[in-house]
Amino acid sequence: MNDNVPFITTEQMREVDRLMIGPFRISLEQMMENAGRALARLALSRFLDNDAKGKKVLVLVGSGGNGGGGMVCARNLHNWGARVELFTSAGLDGFGEVPGRQLEILDGLEVPMTLVSGLVDLPEADLIIDALVGYSLSGPPRGAVASLIRAANDEKCPVLALDVPSGVDAGSGVVYDPAIIADATLTLGLPKTGLRNPDAHAAIGELYLADIGIPPELYAKPSIGIRVRSPFAESDIVKLG
Repeated sequence: MNDNVPFITTEQMREVDRLMIGPFRISLEQMMENAGRALARLALSRFLDNDAKGKKVLVLVGSGGNGGGGMVCARNLHNWGARVELFTSAGLDGFGEVPGRQLEILDGLEVPMTLVSGLVDLPEADLIIDALVGYSLSGPPRGAVASLIRAANDEKCPVLALDVPSGVDAGSGVVYDPAIIADATLTLGLPKTGLRNPDAHAAIGELYLADIGIPPELYAKPSIGIRVRSPFAESDIVKLG
């Protein structure tokens, strides 16, 4: 683990989101776009041999911001030639406004979509993207999210998780049943405190950090109080462990 990169609590991350959208005037859509493109780039370089053409990628998304980032990733991989298929835990009316727009974009691109309401069998794929639940997880996953987690863990292909593996508590690192067992996790902005819990390491896999456009000056605000020397001087994706 990179000792020069500080960790952030879920409460501090909520304050980051508030400040970004408020006084810093950086929209949720901008952050989502940055996160999803970084996720697609890591998927391409780490798991798809830098060639997306014809590769089968399953993207599992929830209805919140984490799912929105996953759908931006899906769009980029689709644009790069991958055969992308989306599995959602909610219908369009269950999505927030910003991630809902991402779903509409993919629908317009005719990316195949499956709304999951119960048990599900996933098709064979080259890669699974987990974008079901982010740092807002509260307790064990249930319903369609739990079904998709179990189905992903039953597959033989690698799994790349966005921000935190679904089913892992971002603050404490508690690994609930079920939880995604990822080959790699791309966390956003700063790593969440739960990711340093040794009990979570098997679920996290390799840990990467992505720049989503959060200025160091924001972290230094009194309501957050973290002094950061940007780790992104050489690349907008860095490996932490």
